[in-house]
Amino acid sequence: MSVFTPLARPELETFLAPYGLGRLLDFQGIAAGSENTNFFISLEQGEFVLTLVERGPVQEMPFFIELLDVLHDANLPVPYALRTTDGVALRELAGKPALLQPRLAGKHIKQANAQHCVQVGELLGHLHLATKDNMIKRKTDRGLDWMQEEGTQLLSHLGAEPRDLLQRALDEITEQKTKILALPRANIHADLFRDNAMFEGTHLTGLIDFYNACSGPMLYDVAIALNDWCSDEDGIIDGPRARALLGAYAALRPFTAAEAELWPTLLRVACVRFWLSRLIAAESFAGQDVLIHDPKEFEQRLAQRQHVSTPLPFAL
Repeated sequence: MSVFTPLARPELETFLAPYGLGRLLDFQGIAAGSENTNFFISLEQGEFVLTLVERGPVQEMPFFIELLDVLHDANLPVPYALRTTDGVALRELAGKPALLQPRLAGKHIKQANAQHCVQVGELLGHLHLATKDNMIKRKTDRGLDWMQEEGTQLLSHLGAEPRDLLQRALDEITEQKTKILALPRANIHADLFRDNAMFEGTHLTGLIDFYNACSGPMLYDVAIALNDWCSDEDGIIDGPRARALLGAYAALRPFTAAEAELWPTLLRVACVRFWLSRLIAAESFAGQDVLIHDPKEFEQRLAQRQHVSTPLPFAL
């Protein structure tokens, strides 16, 4: 179970009391997290999620609180930090930054269809439109520089074929970095995988886990989402799902010619980011009772992205 910081009932009751939401009825650690500690919390006045932030500096937390307030005010289905009766959103529990948020309805899906992908494309479009004209700046700690540095260090850990695949991707990042950073920007989720979206049927009811959110190229956010939502078991892009996601997004925010040109590159960059983070997690948490996603999944997807057959629709 990915509960890095276990909690006892008495300390949890003391922490929750200032919210004025009634007695603690039940709590349960969430096994799905791979970076932070999360608990489902049942109180007399409703269902909530408590997050203890395990990674990242405390000074970054006001960014996440402000961003989620902006998106909540834009009527997007996102969690947001609840305030205590004294108006405090960011608190501390067990020595970690802690947030209490409403628990969103719905559940994660394992198999995505075209209608799910339409909903994801629309949500990303609304998210970017809500922030692109008044972006809250935050530099990601897993950006292009991080990929080049960590990727170079990990090359020696790989066999000949994956090492060559990664080296070519790192070379491409070096060549295209200036163009990538010049693409249209907004606040981005940067982790919109199936396990971070909630559905009831084909209706998207919630987007969670904003702890990788930052300011950055909107196209990168689209590439991250498409790599997960529109890949088949062999890592190949499923055309109908990809066209559904991209078409729904472009109906809200048309892509530019520069984005269309760099689309294959951004799909590969998005693969590199998660291949590397999974390789690092696999080494760091080896032998521990922590959820570790398979790095091979993104190695396979990166190999398949050497030739991209689904072009990006863009405005002439």
